Amino acid sequence: METMLFINIGTPEIIMIVMAMGFPLILTVFCIIDIMRSNFRDQTNKLLWIIIVLLAPIIGPLLYLVWGRNQKASTEVQI
Repeated sequence: METMLFINIGTPEIIMIVMAMGFPLILTVFCIIDIMRSNFRDQTNKLLWIIIVLLAPIIGPLLYLVWGRNQKASTEVQI
């Protein structure tokens, strides 16, 4: 089995490390894009959520997905 230099980690370990680092990054990027595209009832909430998501890379995006998405302005069209 091939190992990486003297660190003694192989392909399965490298895949696990990439997945462990990639998931929070992908989740953070998804939430930042969603925040930037959305209209919030209060514009300070948009800035607050961006700060929370960036400063807490794992829990911040999860908090936004649970509570932050409910703070968006309604997009219903009134006729």
